[in-house]
This record gives sequence, C-alpha cells and structure tokens, in this order.
Amino acid sequence: MTLVEYALFAFSSLFVIVDPIAVVPAFLAMTPRNSVAQRLRTARMACVVAIGILTGFALFGQTIFKLLGITLPAVQIAGGLILLLVALDMLRAQRSTVQETAAETAAGTNKDDIAITPLAIPMLAGPAAISTVILLEAQATSLMLRAVLIGCLVLVGLASYSILAIGASGAKWLNPIAEKIISRLMGLLLAALAVQFMVNALTGDQGLLRGLTGH
Repeated sequence: MTLVEYALFAFSSLFVIVDPIAVVPAFLAMTPRNSVAQRLRTARMACVVAIGILTGFALFGQTIFKLLGITLPAVQIAGGLILLLVALDMLRAQRSTVQETAAETAAGTNKDDIAITPLAIPMLAGPAAISTVILLEAQATSLMLRAVLIGCLVLVGLASYSILAIGASGAKWLNPIAEKIISRLMGLLLAALAVQFMVNALTGDQGLLRGLTGH
C-alpha cells in the first residue's frame, strides 16, 4: 500500500467512524443554554481531547491493552454504559449529571461541561474509533506510515471541529420546543447506540469495522 493509498484509506475510515455530522444534533441538544461562543469552546476542547485520545491509542494502544489485560469488548461496554446514562436523561429532556462537574454544581453555574464526556468520549472517540485506530496502526509498517496516520487524525479533528462549529453557529435558529424534540429523539438514538455497543461486546460483532477495512 502506497503512502497516498494508506492516507486516503486511513482518513476515510476514521472520518466515517468518528462521524462528526451525526454528533451535531446531540451536541446541540446537550447544550441548550450555551451561547455560540460557549459551544465553540466546548467543540474545540472535545475535538482536541478526542484526537489526543485516538493519537495515544495509535501510539500505545496495543501495548496498553496487553499490559492491563483489557479487551476491546470491555471498552465497548464501558462506553455503552456512559452513553446510556446520558441518553436516559436526554429522553426525559433533563440535565444529565454526566454533563456537569461537581465544582460547577457547587458554584451554581448553568454551564454544561460535556466536552470530555460524553462528547469527546465516547461520541467522537468511542470504541469503534479506538479499534479502527489500533487496526490502522497495525497496518502502518513504517515510521512514515505512522506519521501519515497521525496526520490523518489531526485532519479528522479539524474536520470535526469545523462541522460542530457550523452546527453551533446555526443553533440560534432552533427554539426551545425544537431543542427538546431533538433531545428526546437523539436520546432514543443514543440509547440504541449504547445498547448496540454492549451487544457488540457480548457477541464479538465487529461487522462495521470489517466492512471498512475489508478484513
């Protein structure tokens, strides 16, 4: 596989798996009281954290898993549980405790802190994205290919931020009723996604990953 072929393969696989377009409705629904500037800061932090996590797994993922004895199904179940907690609160159009830190609660602020969890993890850098990165790293047989993989991760991060920023800037056109409808609909979809993560972990179903990689 040439550098260009590997770059195209890696970028397309990562972009499809991260799927920032599908994250936009949930991002807006989980930040109903945030200004555009606050949403942009949240999106920027989420993308930096997500790409940082994926880069870490690209460099050390297989080694870490082997040292700790952690399997991919365990990661899928953990991510599914976190996502399910958020989804259940979204179905009730309520503020999720996952979205707010203890310090912010004590200070009595209304700013949601969803950048790291669940926006960066597991919505952007979820089990599927992590497993894809590890598989791509396994196919990078030279330092140049590994450098290309890191470059593709950075490009995916920039693309994800651009898409979330466009969504955040357009959020002012949504009224509270529309946001609640989006919240409940996305809550249902996120709950189904969370359950699917756990089902995949229990059944060993990696069909999506095989379809993207051809293995």
